[in-house]
Amino acid sequence: MAVETDSAPIPSAETDADVSSAGAAAAHGSATEAEHSAGLPQFQFQHWGGQIAYLLILFVALYILMSRVFAPRVRRVLDERASTIADAISSAKALQAQADVQADEARRALADARASAQRTAVEARTRAAAAAQAQKAELEAELSAKQVEAESRIRVARDAAMTQLSVVATEAAEAMLEKLTGAKTPRAAVAAAVKSQG
Repeated sequence: MAVETDSAPIPSAETDADVSSAGAAAAHGSATEAEHSAGLPQFQFQHWGGQIAYLLILFVALYILMSRVFAPRVRRVLDERASTIADAISSAKALQAQADVQADEARRALADARASAQRTAVEARTRAAAAAQAQKAELEAELSAKQVEAESRIRVARDAAMTQLSVVATEAAEAMLEKLTGAKTPRAAVAAAVKSQG
């Protein structure tokens, strides 16, 4: 029994060694675990070199893409837009100037047309007045000629009527004298008497 008791501590020493190596391993594992659980890797100094290298590579790549690809495209689009706007503005100004010129020409043409219409109206009124005056003078001359002709016809008819009346009066006086006196009176004496009585 004593032998059994004496041999029992030997395995105990081996167990202590195992326990101490296991404790060291556990301590190392907990230290590594503490390192990993200390925070984000981006904020740990040992990772900054790689992060800065990647950051520089990405910055250079993005800078090259921006300066060689995207910026020229944007600049070209902006230049095209600016030139399109400038062309539109210049063409609008040209159209506005052309419209102003056409409006001035239309106003001048309208003023000329009004002046021409007024001149034509004045000329037409003058011609109409002259034609009316000429026609009036012609009618007055025609009426004067007809009046003179009518007066001459009336005078001729009156003279003829007076002559006829004188003949009739002479014949009537001669017939009355012959009836009253019973003798025939000479015609020349009766005509002279009638003529003297008017």
